[in-house]
Amino acid sequence: MMAMQYSFTLPADYDMSIIDRRIRDKGPMLDGFPGLGFKAYLSARRGEFGSRENLYAPFYLWQQPERASDFLTGTGFEGLMQSFGWPRVKTWIAWHAETASAIAEAKFVTTEIVAIEPYSPLAEIRDVEVRQAQREARQADVLASVSAFEPTNWTLVRFSLRRSAPLIAGSGQIYRVGHVSLP
Repeated sequence: MMAMQYSFTLPADYDMSIIDRRIRDKGPMLDGFPGLGFKAYLSARRGEFGSRENLYAPFYLWQQPERASDFLTGTGFEGLMQSFGWPRVKTWIAWHAETASAIAEAKFVTTEIVAIEPYSPLAEIRDVEVRQAQREARQADVLASVSAFEPTNWTLVRFSLRRSAPLIAGSGQIYRVGHVSLP
């Protein structure tokens, strides 16, 4: 499995209803995409839940990583680039992912990207992260929990889809979920 996210920072005075409309209109187009675990269409508004910026930042879990290539080379992503520009696409190798059957009911997401220090005991970190993701997935409010890492810049990501907004963002980012595409 592979996790993937790109993000577009939008101007502070950007009309975020444009993003809401885009998600509503285009979100279902990825429903049933081969090899997709899920795609969460995410947005954040400047000043809401501690967000410093207006963001459009979809997050993907790919069951088959080669299908991410199909998506990124397809017409849908080409249209996105024409609208918003050429994004930096972050990818992580999944350590653990759990999704509830009601995942489409998610309204909020928390993400946290953490640096992995050089020479860290990766197997131990993976074991701790997997246990943490499993514990989180058992919370009534959590509909998906993903833990993943990338060995180019040595980061790990903690991602969770939730029914309600968490109280604080901590060191991460809170997003609103506009749509969840499923296989």
